[in-house]
This record gives sequence, C-alpha cells and structure tokens, in this order.
Amino acid sequence: MKILIVKLSSLGDVIHAMPAVQDLRAAFPEAQIDWVVERGFAPLVRRCAGVHRVIESDLRQWRKRPFSAQTRAQWQAFKADLRREPYDVVLDLQGLSKSALVAWLAQLAPGGRRFAMANRTRGSSYEAPTRWVADVAVDVPVDSHAVERSRLLCARALGYPPLAEVRYGLAGQPGPFQAELESGLPIVPPTRRPCVALVHGTSRADKQWPLTHWLALGARLNAQGYTVALPHGSDAEQRDAEALATQLEHAIVWPRLDLDAMIDALGTCVGVIGVDSGLSHLAVALDLLHVQIYNFDTAWRTGPLGAAHQISVFAQPCPSVDAVWRAWAAATGVSEFAGEPTSDAA
Repeated sequence: MKILIVKLSSLGDVIHAMPAVQDLRAAFPEAQIDWVVERGFAPLVRRCAGVHRVIESDLRQWRKRPFSAQTRAQWQAFKADLRREPYDVVLDLQGLSKSALVAWLAQLAPGGRRFAMANRTRGSSYEAPTRWVADVAVDVPVDSHAVERSRLLCARALGYPPLAEVRYGLAGQPGPFQAELESGLPIVPPTRRPCVALVHGTSRADKQWPLTHWLALGARLNAQGYTVALPHGSDAEQRDAEALATQLEHAIVWPRLDLDAMIDALGTCVGVIGVDSGLSHLAVALDLLHVQIYNFDTAWRTGPLGAAHQISVFAQPCPSVDAVWRAWAAATGVSEFAGEPTSDAA
C-alpha cells in the first residue's frame, strides 16, 4: 500500500502530525509513506521514521509571484514530482484549501481514495474545500489536541487502533555542527556542565515571556549547575539572547541555525524551557525534559501530551518564574534545588 500524507506547514503543525506516521507504520509495516511539505520543513520530515519520500512544495513563495516564469516552472516540476506514482490512500491532515489542492492533484491508484477532516476542531483553522475534495470525510472530535486530531483521522480512515503511546519517530544527531565550524561560536558548553535551552523567541508578541523572567530563570539554572543555551531566529531575538547572556554567568548564544542544525543542537541539551513555539514542540518530539509556557489556556490542544517529564504552565497575563521553576522541578523529578533564590514577582 502507498500512502501520501499532506501536511504542508508550519513547524509545530508538521511536528504534531508525526505521531500519525508512527501509528501508520505499526498498523501497516509494509506500507510506503510519502509526505508533501513546504520546503523549509523538509529537513524535519526527512528525519521522521517511516517516511519514504519527501515531496517539497513552495506554495508560500509561489503565491507571492504567481505569474513569474520561475514560479510556473517550479509549479510544473512540483506537480510532476507529486504525480510520479499513484497512491492507494491520500490523507489531508491540514484541512485547508492549499492542502485540498495538493490532495486533489495527487494521482490515485485504481480503487484509491482521498481522506480529510469532515469538520473544524476548536482553535484550529479549517476550510471547506478539504471536505469537498475528499472521497471520504472523517469526523473528528471538536475538542481535539493537534496530535490526536491527525492520529484519529488516519486511524478512522483506515480502520486501526492508534498506538497506546505517542511516538514522534524523531531523533537528533549530536555532533560537529557546520554552523559552529563556520562561525567559530560554540553550540555545546566548553565545560562538562549540562545544557538547558531557553526558547524565548516567538513571532507573536502575546506569547512572549518577560525578559526579566528569563533572566531570573537563567540565574536559577546556573545555580543548579546548568549552562543556558539561547537560540534565536531573528535579529530582535538575537539582541534579546545577547542581552540575557551578558547578565548570566553560564550562557551561550547559539549562532543562527537552519532547521537541520537546530534539531541536532537541541539534541545536545538535557532539556528545554520555552514559550509556545515550533522549537518547544520540537523539544517534545525529541523527548527532552521540557516546560512549555502559555499566556493563554491553549495547552490542551498544542501542549505536551502525557509524559511526566514534559509539562505545560499557564497563567495570565503570564506564568511567574516560581511557577515555571516548580514545573521544571516536577519534570526533572527534583523536589528541592540547591542555591534557589527567593521568590520572584509574578
């Protein structure tokens, strides 16, 4: 059986679809599973256990210049790659018009069918064309976690029970990093101190955590024996990372990393504390110790699922340092920390 997954973006959404692939592998060990994804997230999907072929799209760029000669040529090449082989099953896990278009373009084998969600789930985007294109529209619970939504769609479409345990099938590959070699900047601590990454950056200002909180948290981690790693994905985030590093005793500002290198770099860490962002979801997929910080009550649909060493924290306007610190203690299984400073303000 040949199965095509359509899940184009974004980073967190792609990560949330990976457990569905592990369920499919368990139910159909001989199946060939291919995946259509935006080019920027292809390195992640290539690391997902069980994915045979990654078909790269560039819809975000093509929409900016739809009538250019380059776009037309790349679009034709994409369609040829997509239709290179027929599929018995096409699973639209995105639920948007763009994913419906890709699913419609995919070539079906004789008797093949396209499956998609029949309904919107709370807090997630959904567009009707996904239902129109599907041969079979599958009902999913309205209050579904993003991971469970994809798992249930696949399981109900093909008639198998999902695995009892959520598995992402992703592993980092710690080692020398090209970005480190080129920049001369370290990724891993120069000493034997374990490293905790602080994912402080997010594209949405309302998801951010105050820099004063990050500084207080970093100081506590330093006192506990950790070096703090500070990733960044924009100039503004880099400035914040550098500002934090200058005030912490043990801190490393990572160079700007592509997705491949970021997966490897996070794989060198013992844990990650971060806001609701793609990198935090990546920490979950890598099975690291993790605390995920929420300013909105949305962890039920995007936060860590079930594992005792991965915890979400929610409060408004934002969680306090004490609350995040208690969650870190619970995730690590340590009830008291040496050198813990006194309580901070909320």
